[in-house]
Amino acid sequence: MADAKNMKEYHGQIQEALDDKFLRATLDKFAVEYKANRVRIFEGMDVDKLVSEVADIKDNAAQHMMELYEQFKTEAEKRGVHVHFASTGAEANRIIAKIAKENDCKNIIKSKSMTAEEIHLNSALEKEGLRVVETDLGEWIIQLRHEGPSHMVMPAIHLSRHQVADLFTDVTKVQQDREDIQKLVKVARKELRAEYVNADMGISGANFAVAEAGLIGTATNEGNLRLVTTMPRVHVVLAGLEKLIPTVADALKVLQVLPRNATAQALTSYITWIAGANECATGPDGRKEMHIVFLDNGRLKIAQDPAFKDILRCVRCGACANVCPVYRLIGGHKMGYVYIGAVGLALTYLYHGADKARALVQNCIGCESCKNVCSAGIDLPRITREIRSRLVKSEGNSAAGSVMSMVMKDRDRFHSLLKFIKFSQKPLTVKGGKFIRHLPAVLMGGDQSFRQLPALAPKSFRQLFEKVVNNPAQPKFRVALFSGCAQDFVYPEQLVAAVRVLNRHGVHVEFPLKQTCCGLPLEMMGQRETSLQVCSQNVNAFEPGKYDAIITLCASCAGHLKHGYPDLLKDTEDRYRAGIFSSKVMDFTSFVYNKLGLRAEDFVKTNEKVTYHSPCHMRNMGITEEPRALLNMVADYAPAAEEDVCCGFGGTFSVKFPELSAEIGRKKLRNSEATGASIIVTDCPGCIMQIRGVATANDSPIKVEHMSELLARAMK
Repeated sequence: MADAKNMKEYHGQIQEALDDKFLRATLDKFAVEYKANRVRIFEGMDVDKLVSEVADIKDNAAQHMMELYEQFKTEAEKRGVHVHFASTGAEANRIIAKIAKENDCKNIIKSKSMTAEEIHLNSALEKEGLRVVETDLGEWIIQLRHEGPSHMVMPAIHLSRHQVADLFTDVTKVQQDREDIQKLVKVARKELRAEYVNADMGISGANFAVAEAGLIGTATNEGNLRLVTTMPRVHVVLAGLEKLIPTVADALKVLQVLPRNATAQALTSYITWIAGANECATGPDGRKEMHIVFLDNGRLKIAQDPAFKDILRCVRCGACANVCPVYRLIGGHKMGYVYIGAVGLALTYLYHGADKARALVQNCIGCESCKNVCSAGIDLPRITREIRSRLVKSEGNSAAGSVMSMVMKDRDRFHSLLKFIKFSQKPLTVKGGKFIRHLPAVLMGGDQSFRQLPALAPKSFRQLFEKVVNNPAQPKFRVALFSGCAQDFVYPEQLVAAVRVLNRHGVHVEFPLKQTCCGLPLEMMGQRETSLQVCSQNVNAFEPGKYDAIITLCASCAGHLKHGYPDLLKDTEDRYRAGIFSSKVMDFTSFVYNKLGLRAEDFVKTNEKVTYHSPCHMRNMGITEEPRALLNMVADYAPAAEEDVCCGFGGTFSVKFPELSAEIGRKKLRNSEATGASIIVTDCPGCIMQIRGVATANDSPIKVEHMSELLARAMK
């Protein structure tokens, strides 16, 4: 479990994981296979509709948790079950220890439960002199190793069969075969069999607590849970309040998505339903002593917090880790405290406090892959940004955050600073003035030598605009350009190319000069107050009613302007204006393809072999076919492996975590080079900064350019 006291310590833990070659290879292979299998298992299903239905079920339940608890308690007690409520983890541990003592239990067997991990139940019971044995294979392995889980569904995914064989050799005192996995599984079964026979108490978790019937439901792939819940004379269920749902039908709906998202299975091997205390020859009155402990631990408070309440939708499928590019590099022990992956960043803060989450919550690249696969549609990146904002508000600003906030809240000051840098950078430039030599790590927040950083352009786009625009007399459309920082001051040639394409095809283009940074970097750093000021500056810099569209060539800007602004400004006086502004925002590529309707006959097809990098925020907006269709029109398009996986930039992420950014960027470059293409085309200047920077630092001959530049060159 990552429990770093500061960022320096956390970077050390990250490097530890990066140096683990087996971990890297295993998670790499799993990430690729999971994505393909998930597509296959959901084929033919309306996934969006299903996710929306699950979200509605969980949202409704979260707003009525105590009502559902009382209903469940009434129904379960009719069936001989003792139902308990625990406000905190410590109270839940005391209740379970008391049950054990009152029933003279000494040996306890458990099936996997993330809620038990959350409250460190095993440690608490062992302090009371009780013996606790995990029975899920993965959980038993990590218990023997004195580790926490590295994945919510596959807790021992970080271990090789050789490591497990050596562990079993130590446990059994018999040399085990290091190659035969099935033999190792049989060793575990043999060792655990005696534990089932001798156990006094079984502890399980629950995927569902159905209020209408006092019914517990679990989904598992091993038969151990059924042994845990049936063989001992005492059975204790530990469940978070968010596991309460009204009906069996609701549970069955969730089961349509849970196993598919978790392990790409249509259904897990065992779906177990328990309604009441079962017959048990050794129990009182011939029945099992059954207890259910419901845990609050902040859940009721979270349910009332508009910023965080959606987190209670989580069904613990682990999919957010499965698709996370950061988890793929470092695993759950370095990207979680108890809970793992993107949801773990949030739950660590909510259940275990700011001290445990402070470093962890920075380690989100903002690619939104987790949001796109979540079983219940939780916007985890938004929640992570909210946590960062609250940490800044409660603990104060960092030096970097203070400077960034001070500069960017004032557009004139920000632009003046960029002009100053432009004139003062000359002694630092290399390669014809296009790049700057590596600055000291202290200025960049870390070693940036894995990529070559671009110099500011001699002239910004705002200086060039009037010279390059050539608006038609009878325009088909009237649009405004939103430039963003990178294209205005670093890559103005991309906007110049876009103006050429738009003007040539009958589009009147304007460039409002009072626009500034979109504000996403501020959001990523938790600078909410300044972020809101910047949002307001931009929506008031445009007169959206004048335009058919507000076009941006930056995918990150497009996503933030279109989806971030209405949410951020919803409680301000600019909310109405923000709604109109955001409704007009379009990315350049989809405007050209969908609105202008440009087709192959509008271009002269080049002989260039090109590949594509799909920016995260383009994918998040559902823009996937348009860029590839355009590439096929104008060039020889060669798809690369994992085109839609993040390039590793993530804005301020690449400054905070250069070791991770470097690994992701190099992989992106290798995949692109493998196509034999001479050019990588993309739709985001941030991605260009990353991929071109990595390519230049590695002396790669492959070029990187924006879609607008390729289209401008190919115009008839």
